[in-house]
Amino acid sequence: MDRSFLKSSSIVTMMTFLSRILGLARDYFVARYFGANDLTDAFLVAFRIPNFLRRLFGEGAFSQAFVPILANAKANHNEAEVQDMINHIGTKFLKILIILTVITVLIAPAIIFIFAWGFYFDADPTKFNLASDMLRITFPYLLLISLTAFSGSILNTYDKFAVPAFTPVLLNISMILCAVYLSKHLDTPIMALAWGVLIGGIVQLLFQIPFLLKIKKMPRLVHGDHKAIKTLKKRMLPALFGVSVSQINLLIDTMIATVLVSGSVSWLYYSDRLLELPLALIGIALATVALAKLSGHFANKDEDKFTHTVDYALKIGLILGAPACLGLVLLAEPLIVTLFQYEEFSAFAAHQSSLSLMAYGAGLMAFIMVKILAPVFLSRGDIKTPVKVGVIAMIANVFLNLIFAYYYAHMGLAVATSLSAVINASLLYYYLKQRNIFTFSQNFLKMFFKVLLATLIMVIFILNFNQDINYYLNADAWHRILTIASIISASAIIYFTSLRLLGIKAKHL
Repeated sequence: MDRSFLKSSSIVTMMTFLSRILGLARDYFVARYFGANDLTDAFLVAFRIPNFLRRLFGEGAFSQAFVPILANAKANHNEAEVQDMINHIGTKFLKILIILTVITVLIAPAIIFIFAWGFYFDADPTKFNLASDMLRITFPYLLLISLTAFSGSILNTYDKFAVPAFTPVLLNISMILCAVYLSKHLDTPIMALAWGVLIGGIVQLLFQIPFLLKIKKMPRLVHGDHKAIKTLKKRMLPALFGVSVSQINLLIDTMIATVLVSGSVSWLYYSDRLLELPLALIGIALATVALAKLSGHFANKDEDKFTHTVDYALKIGLILGAPACLGLVLLAEPLIVTLFQYEEFSAFAAHQSSLSLMAYGAGLMAFIMVKILAPVFLSRGDIKTPVKVGVIAMIANVFLNLIFAYYYAHMGLAVATSLSAVINASLLYYYLKQRNIFTFSQNFLKMFFKVLLATLIMVIFILNFNQDINYYLNADAWHRILTIASIISASAIIYFTSLRLLGIKAKHL
């Protein structure tokens, strides 16, 4: 089981790594061509709204609710019945998405007002009008990517993890090409990014089809209803809060940032993008595989494998997440400068982005824990607990936002989001332990202290050997990349060598 889990999560991690590297390349071109200003703020709001809903429907509520249902059907019904269920759920999902997309396109200015009211009250209406126009182009992406996520859930359930994990690469390629080439031919160059989002969504959906046909699970339009839809509704609606609280918190950050100084939305975006790299490689990759595996173990009533899978996912999350957490905090500004501080993206913007990256980075382990622990409840059909915990964390985030944003502006928003993730993760574990579903093993706790010591050794190295920020600001791109890559590589070698010397070997996992 360990080899199967590790192989599957490794495949997802490798494909996700490729996607995130191209995502950073995409953000590099966006920063270089468009900077951090009113125009980029407008685009990022128009992109974040469908992207936020995509994460709810894709990596969040829909997939988390649908995969256990599909896994149960796969374990207990024949292929014809499984296909019938897929057809009915797919048809219903498509209808809802079409209605939602049409309404949003028609009332785009009202949607922008709800999510970015600061734009509406700005003395210059350009930012509000531009965001409304771009939302009409970007929002159909939600329909396309949600269907892509539906397809990916089917493929994941049938242990085809590579294809769904690779698919986001296509969006990044589309946006890069549009930023570099299409922007030259438009009266408002930044509109090219909105078109890049729409084109990327179309390509992503089309890419999934051959692989669904190969496993003979291509959804087809049907009439009528299916009992699985009722089950999905019961699990999905509350899971919109329970599973995706971190994304809701990030959206709240954006909403409040629209009333702060221009550039605040962009500063938060670039720092969030760097947070998303380790979070996707570790948290989302582990959660994607864990949900499919846990759902199967629960359907087969194998509690030993169920508990072992949770423990195993947390160990991997700890070993990989701890150094990433401290690395983001200590190397925040060098990373931002190296990746984004060129041409239109100023040194001031880089510094502001690094402040929120440090705050987000400090909460990385909590974000990873939420990604791993929430599916434990969902795989067992328990939606209420993640919902209750999620609502508590979200309310806490709102109050913390108001407090910290008043004193620390956009950095305060990031601090509040990380603290709410800590609350979320702590409560999820509390309920798992209270109900005797899972508790940290002695082996895990011993590993925790060894990982902590190895991380401290790595931190000492970074503090003593990293270059001053002025070096990065004055260096060219090649020397920036070479320096930061050397620091990260050496840190990784020191960290994993320390783990080895402390007695943590592959066989212990």
